[in-house]
Amino acid sequence: MFSTQTAHGPGSRRPYSVRPGNKTLPAGVRFAPRESEVPPPHPFGRDTTLARLEAALFLADEPLPARKLAEAAGLPDGHAARRLVERLRALYADDESAYQIEEIGGGYQLLTRPAFHPWLLRLRRTGQDMRLTPAALETLAVIAYKQPITRADVDTLRGVASAELIRLLMEKGLVRVSGRHDSLGRPQLYGTTKRFLQGFGLNTLADLPEVESLKKPKE
Repeated sequence: MFSTQTAHGPGSRRPYSVRPGNKTLPAGVRFAPRESEVPPPHPFGRDTTLARLEAALFLADEPLPARKLAEAAGLPDGHAARRLVERLRALYADDESAYQIEEIGGGYQLLTRPAFHPWLLRLRRTGQDMRLTPAALETLAVIAYKQPITRADVDTLRGVASAELIRLLMEKGLVRVSGRHDSLGRPQLYGTTKRFLQGFGLNTLADLPEVESLKKPKE
């Protein structure tokens, strides 16, 4: 009687001339890079969240408060946005980038470093609307330091009529009507705008130079 079990004798062995077949490995194993082939993380690399925040700063035409920056970058709150801003600032500093992030007008804005300003001014084709005459600068300074202030008080401090200059400053977006005085006739009160802060590189009005430092030195 013959056995139905598979024979394991010499006759069942694979001939020496026949090679065994290769078993196909999973794709994850076949294409996985060797440990020595994995590049180290770039020191100036950005993850997705930091890249979104940088893109929001790059596209913004005006300073973005931390809350709006968080919304644009998909962050949970303004605190997270501030932490990433500081991280991005450090990257720009370490990379010796031409850019820096400044806190201006209650928000954050991506700007070029001061060292590049003279060169960039030669390339500018627009922006002439921010140029002011000495009289307009004087009127703007009075409003900035004395706001809220009426036109009559501006005239008194300057010693000349200022109505046209105030109108010009309002057209340039540097001055606005901030309310009305309680005196007879309820004259308009004037104050500076957020664009004034942006144009002069200020975060708040508290950053205005002290009046004493503006006085001419004694001869």
